Amino acid sequence: MRNVIVTGATRGLGLGIAAALARDGFHVVAIARKPSEALEAAAAEAGAGRITFVPCDLGAIDALPPLVRAIRKDHGPIYGLVNNAGIGTEGLLATMPNGRIEELLRINVLSPITLSKYVVRNMMSDREGRIVNVSSIVASTGYNALSVYSATKAALIGFTRSLAREAGPLGITVNAIAPGFVDTELTSNLPADERERIVRRSALRRLPEVADVAATVGFLLGPGGRNVTGTVVTVDAGATA
Repeated sequence: MRNVIVTGATRGLGLGIAAALARDGFHVVAIARKPSEALEAAAAEAGAGRITFVPCDLGAIDALPPLVRAIRKDHGPIYGLVNNAGIGTEGLLATMPNGRIEELLRINVLSPITLSKYVVRNMMSDREGRIVNVSSIVASTGYNALSVYSATKAALIGFTRSLAREAGPLGITVNAIAPGFVDTELTSNLPADERERIVRRSALRRLPEVADVAATVGFLLGPGGRNVTGTVVTVDAGATA
């Protein structure tokens, strides 16, 4: 069973990705600060040995190298990494505290780059691997009160394209996924008129679901994705069409 690390795997997109990859036959190492009942339920449904939770504060950058070493020691070669964890703090740049800006940059940019660094080192010896970075359509479209968040997601795209060039000769693919507004608990709490406006703006007149994003990750980690690298796959029901 190939090992795939999924960060931010206790809820939302990360949980959906972890559950889908477990169903696809991968062993998922789910990373987050604390476990959740939803992840425990997904692990029980997937069956013994399919999802393993490993606690880590991804904002503690110095904790990432020993995290990767421990995963390699306990579970063997690391085949895949899904950098999903991130925070989406809203706020106008002019009034956002500097500490909040630094937190967004640390969790959304510095953490996935550093984690990728140490995972790639492991993949190099195996001469294979798949990395998927979860970006967002706001990296290219922008969105009011999300200037810093949008900047972090744009950074992941530049990182993806360049790392794909570096790691490609070693048989490692690196791609990004740019979801739109996904049909989750978060969007269900939006005011009805705002949610309807988002739906009307999409070509398919609906919101993509977590399962759609998870299936795309599964494709990129599976046989079909072996010659796909350095690209951004948009999953937004045509919101940016």
